Amino acid sequence: MVPASATHLVLIPSYNTGPRVMRTVAEARAAWAPVWVVVDGSTDGTTERLRAAAAADDGLRLLVLPHNQGKGAAVLAGLQAAAEAGFTHALTFDADGQHPAPDIPRFMAASAANPAAMILGVPVFGPEAPALRVGGRRISNAWVAFETSGAVDDSLFGFRVYPIAPLRAVMERTRWMRRFDFDPEAAVRLIWAGVSAVNLPAPVRYVSKSDGGVSHFRYGRDNVWLSWMHLRLMVAWVLKRLRRP
Repeated sequence: MVPASATHLVLIPSYNTGPRVMRTVAEARAAWAPVWVVVDGSTDGTTERLRAAAAADDGLRLLVLPHNQGKGAAVLAGLQAAAEAGFTHALTFDADGQHPAPDIPRFMAASAANPAAMILGVPVFGPEAPALRVGGRRISNAWVAFETSGAVDDSLFGFRVYPIAPLRAVMERTRWMRRFDFDPEAAVRLIWAGVSAVNLPAPVRYVSKSDGGVSHFRYGRDNVWLSWMHLRLMVAWVLKRLRRP
């Protein structure tokens, strides 16, 4: 196993990901230590399996939320605990197996070289990627490019390294960013807060159901939520401009 970092950890929010989460955690642990999993009120029976894995592995820690609160809320809980433990940076890593564990050290090295920046993954899609998902993200990317003057190459890919202190500060000032709106809004608000972005390509894989793939994305519901988020951000962006002398 790799030696444990005292500054950078991998943070995996998990909600009803089924057996796939155990493979994801094993892949992440093979690439990095420590790895923390935040169980967001899962009811699929994976919590006890993760507890057993954490008990047998000093490089794995489990945080369990009492009920489902959303991806952003799970990340925030992990960030708060990580800051209390002295960590300065967190790489967010989806539990569903889409993110590339072998690229974790490369992203952590980029963060160590640019500690004030956030390291944003830019997805490189394989042929199995659903065309509707690939095409639909272009709308969100166009909005975020406008809101950040082109600083963010992809708004939705959650494979990222964040400096913990500024992300916590941004999240604790708003009641939003707690669910599916976390990834794009975090990037926008951190740019507004003066955090620079380093965009790095990384492969993304869509895991089939037969291979244990699980997705909680609902195209209609979540796109409505994203539209509401961008409306909020645009109003905030206009107000920021109006307040400038």
